[in-house]
Amino acid sequence: MRRAILLVAFGASSAQGQNALKGFDSLVRQRYPGIPVRWAYTSLLLRERLAQARQKSDSVRKALQRLSFERFTHVAVQPLQTIPGREHGEVCAAVDEAMAQDNLRCQVGVPLLTTEEDLHAAAQAVLHHLPAERAAHEDVIFMGHGAEHHAVERYADLAQAVYALDSKVHVGAMNGAVLLDDILPRLSSERVWLMPLLSVVGNHALKDMAGHGNQSWRSRVEALGCQCIPVLKGTAEYAGFAEIWLRHLNSAAQFCFEFA
Repeated sequence: MRRAILLVAFGASSAQGQNALKGFDSLVRQRYPGIPVRWAYTSLLLRERLAQARQKSDSVRKALQRLSFERFTHVAVQPLQTIPGREHGEVCAAVDEAMAQDNLRCQVGVPLLTTEEDLHAAAQAVLHHLPAERAAHEDVIFMGHGAEHHAVERYADLAQAVYALDSKVHVGAMNGAVLLDDILPRLSSERVWLMPLLSVVGNHALKDMAGHGNQSWRSRVEALGCQCIPVLKGTAEYAGFAEIWLRHLNSAAQFCFEFA
């Protein structure tokens, strides 16, 4: 049995985003010394950019083919995804194909918000990682990606869990579930904090959330007369969120490695 870990991300083109993934990579290597750790990226555009920059740019399928060619037999796969939506389904499909064609035993870890335990842990992480400068009466908005998938309701579930702990902290998404339109009427503080519920800081955080375009979340909050303060840090950079993904990786690794 030759074991490996494959981490999967949408991808990151910015230095901050890449450093966030490197930081998570370091956490995994500390937990699993001696087990090789590889990466795959689900975004075709970002894979093309990485290839042009002469950096590793494997898809999930290609990364598993490489591992099989190198005679690895057991691979624990952990995606840094937020909900078990379409992208997660595509990862699982690629893994199923690899197991059928490349003689690999694999187990895929679940995304950040999958179980009730995850929702509780993520709600605690949201509150634990609020800006130190934020006053208790000030509103905080977390912006998730959202999806056209039934799993988008996980954002609404997290919003309810967080609201029960702090009614001034709001969780929304760009697409589906709780929208910014639902949150704006609930804002009451002069200063509003804006944070991404995204694994890394990329275009969504920089433009859709914190940008100065008319439809950005920042501009729409400021249109209410509020001072809006964006915090540009992805969830993979916070220990509380990273620990949830690590817990899921541990479950996948135990099943894949120890019960082979």
